[in-house]
Amino acid sequence: MFLPFFETLRHEGVPVSLREFLSFLEAMKAGLARHDIEEFYILARVTMVKDERHLDRFDRAFSKTFQGLDEISSDQVLNALDLPEDWLRKEMEKHLSPEEMAEIEALGGFDKLMETLKKRLEEQKGRHQGGNKWIGTGGTSPFGAYGYNPEGVRIGQKESRHRRAVKVWDKREFRNLDDTVEIGTRNIKLAMKRLRKWARDGAHEELDLDGTIRATAEHGYLDVQTRPERRNAVKVLMFFDVGGSMDDHIKVVEELFSAARSEFKHLEYYYFHNCLYESVWRDNARRWGENIPTRDVMNTYGKDYKVIFVGDASMSPYEIALPGGANEHWNEESGATWLARARDTWPDHLWLNPVPEAHWPYTQSIAMIDEIFEGRMVPMTLEGLDRGMKLLGR
Repeated sequence: MFLPFFETLRHEGVPVSLREFLSFLEAMKAGLARHDIEEFYILARVTMVKDERHLDRFDRAFSKTFQGLDEISSDQVLNALDLPEDWLRKEMEKHLSPEEMAEIEALGGFDKLMETLKKRLEEQKGRHQGGNKWIGTGGTSPFGAYGYNPEGVRIGQKESRHRRAVKVWDKREFRNLDDTVEIGTRNIKLAMKRLRKWARDGAHEELDLDGTIRATAEHGYLDVQTRPERRNAVKVLMFFDVGGSMDDHIKVVEELFSAARSEFKHLEYYYFHNCLYESVWRDNARRWGENIPTRDVMNTYGKDYKVIFVGDASMSPYEIALPGGANEHWNEESGATWLARARDTWPDHLWLNPVPEAHWPYTQSIAMIDEIFEGRMVPMTLEGLDRGMKLLGR
């Protein structure tokens, strides 16, 4: 019965494997989520989602597959075999306070409640609204929809009016983790974890637990041992395109820069406009007076640096292909020449583009730079950044 759920997960882009699906079925067979729909949801999510970026997709698939699972139709109630009694009993105990459960006991207990419900369903003719006896809507009868009674059973109601049952999958609290959306600082840090190479350096120290235990055992007294704190030893050099069409992407680029500074101890950065030419700068306010020769940058940072260009690559093709094509100054050599030099200087290179990848074919300059970088241009989404970190980490 869960095969449609598996198919929906795959259709929504959750990369669940057959082995994981079988593990889920084994867990269900073992009774790990027998009585509670939210436990069932959590069990399915734990066993079939490997990456938090896919949590929102899982919620969409769960909602599509099990929509209405938490509702009880009159036909289902009349046929007691449709819903196990122990499931219903556990659901009642979950949502009712001890005082409310006492009221049910006064009615005759859970069995009496279900027996009365079935009898009223058989006796009732037509739709009933309001009141406190018949099954209907908006009243205080224990059976029905949109009303309120502490020992009530919901029938045919599409949503909880009194918020007594919360469908966590419909909240979709993980939608901002989807790897097809634009990234935020937290998600950038998550993706950049792939580009980590831990090494122990620096003055800050941390507790060496294993060393402390060993030294204490050897000396017969507490001998606290410390060691240099592990830090990310990867060296990163970033070039940011600023001005013009990049003004539309300031927010996401700022988030990228903030995350990179937090994630990498060895980070250097420079600015350029549209395309890389003979000079770059560190301070946009002084870009015309304090330019730094690009060749000096190439001679300063060795091949061990991971180099990331950030820009929309959207400009006149002449700015890339021809000397003198730059729109702000006369460039003696073409932008393509300087980009090729950068690519050769730093073998581990990447171009991050904030323009959606689906729009790239409509801009000639994007295709030109992508060709210069030999396909190492990725979109500025979580999935794109993850793909880029894999390229740099090879």
